[in-house]
Amino acid sequence: MKESNILTEGSIPKKIIAFAIPLFLGNLFQQLYNMADSLIVGNFLGSNALAAVTSTGSLIFLLVGFFNGTAMGAGVVISRYFGAKDYEKVHKAVHTDLAFGIAAGVLMTILGIVFTPQILLWMKTPAEVLPNSVAYLRIYFLGSLAVVLYNVCMGILQAVGDSRHPLNYLIFSSIVNVILDLLFNGVFRLGVEYAALATIISQMLSVILCMRRLMNTQDVYQVRLKEIRFDLPMLKQIITIGLPSGVQNSIISIANIVVQSNINSFGKMAMAGCGSYSKIEGFGFMPITCFAMAMTTFIGQNLGAKEYERAKKGAAFGIFCSITAAELIGMVIYIFIPQLIRLFDTEAEVIGYGTLQARTVTLFYFLLAFSHTVAGIMRGAGKSTVPLVVMLICWCLIRITYITIIVHFIHKIQVVFWAYPLTWSLSSILFLVYLLKADWIHNFERQEKKQCA
Repeated sequence: MKESNILTEGSIPKKIIAFAIPLFLGNLFQQLYNMADSLIVGNFLGSNALAAVTSTGSLIFLLVGFFNGTAMGAGVVISRYFGAKDYEKVHKAVHTDLAFGIAAGVLMTILGIVFTPQILLWMKTPAEVLPNSVAYLRIYFLGSLAVVLYNVCMGILQAVGDSRHPLNYLIFSSIVNVILDLLFNGVFRLGVEYAALATIISQMLSVILCMRRLMNTQDVYQVRLKEIRFDLPMLKQIITIGLPSGVQNSIISIANIVVQSNINSFGKMAMAGCGSYSKIEGFGFMPITCFAMAMTTFIGQNLGAKEYERAKKGAAFGIFCSITAAELIGMVIYIFIPQLIRLFDTEAEVIGYGTLQARTVTLFYFLLAFSHTVAGIMRGAGKSTVPLVVMLICWCLIRITYITIIVHFIHKIQVVFWAYPLTWSLSSILFLVYLLKADWIHNFERQEKKQCA
């Protein structure tokens, strides 16, 4: 297991930190090149183009998030069998996961290209922004296969504890993306669709590097192209665990599309300001994302190895690290947000909208961190329906109901912004109650014994 990180033995803090740091650095580079897209578009193509690029994130995540969330089930299955040292099933899970990724990428391409214009109209996208938004998204969705396979391959490597190689590939793709962005729009001013093309090219190169790694490794998760096919019992396991995560991502995206639609109703300056903040906000999400992913792999491997007490201690450590790091970053963003927004656009109105949103939500990042990290723990334990139900109630139904009712009577953009901290608070309360009341470790143990019997 030279190339893999065995998380079932050794110091818990050291193992989690060693696994999480490359994930954190990878998220950092991803955010830097996402921000570079917007910086280059905003400075060279203007506010309309900036609004088009930054306001499409919710729609992209609606489709990408569903398939990636479902594929996340494969990561849980792989990590569990890897921890249990059942390498034949690791092999089947890896090849089934890749087959699923190919099918999902093709389907997402069709859905994205066909339905993009209509969904943008539903989102109340202003007429002056709509052509750029459609052009950007259609190019982006043309490269859906690369986007999905990139995440599938990264997920396989992370499931066996290898977070170092995904980091290297992400750094490489980030550099390529920025160079192409500068060339396409900084030098030649070709348009927003070429910002999407730069992203797709960089993702394709990452997929090639990841597949090369998976095919050339001598470890138990080696990929053989001729063996990429669906193993139906394994596919059933992956979908059983992953589908709730995919649905969870989609319902969060639907709620965020409703939020974005309300932001769009305040005009293109609001779209540009809030879209610029969303790029900065990604830095606050970095520790949240990396510890949630680390927890899924850590819990999956340790429960697979029947290290139940170790899993429980690791969960507590991961939650503490996630909420501490997220809150520190939130405080930094709160203080420096006007200067950060000014990097994207110097319009006073754009800076005002972005600053207002940031100073409404950033001090509540610890709640978001807690919810996401507990969700990662539950996914690692095979309890993916728990975060689905909690987030369906809090982040979809309550968020949409709140916005629909309150904005109707108080048409102020601050009302829209408050939807986030309010629903993060509710989900955190429900997750805390579940964590304290539900004996999820022993439930898993009993389930395993029942399956063996």
